[in-house]
Amino acid sequence: MKKVITYGTFDLLHKGHIRLLKRARALGDHLTVCVSTDEFNAEKGKHAYTSYEDRKYILQAIRYVDEVLPEKSWDQKIRDVVDNDIDIFVMGDDWRGKFDFLKDYCEVVYLPRTEGISSTRIKHDLGMQSKD
Repeated sequence: MKKVITYGTFDLLHKGHIRLLKRARALGDHLTVCVSTDEFNAEKGKHAYTSYEDRKYILQAIRYVDEVLPEKSWDQKIRDVVDNDIDIFVMGDDWRGKFDFLKDYCEVVYLPRTEGISSTRIKHDLGMQSKD
């Protein structure tokens, strides 16, 4: 069985998130999604509109997702890959090169983002934050 893992906040879930999950799952037989906890988001200076528990609940309902784990720190990725026997690590191509250190443990794939959609843009359009 080929196992895939990806990470993200997955706040204000949109079609870009779903496309990423679908394409990630297509690379293997099992997809693990690590979701940033509220505490980890605070450490990064981010605030999710939806709580970690609700984001986890939503992701568990998506047919492409087999397992959801908490992302509590930047440095847990090697441990997650090793402990979960991961074959492929997937992220959006806006992170290209940032996780190449994982190539010693698994294949690393950067998938193209869906143009024209992002949680940041949605929050901006709703007046929830300034646009980056």
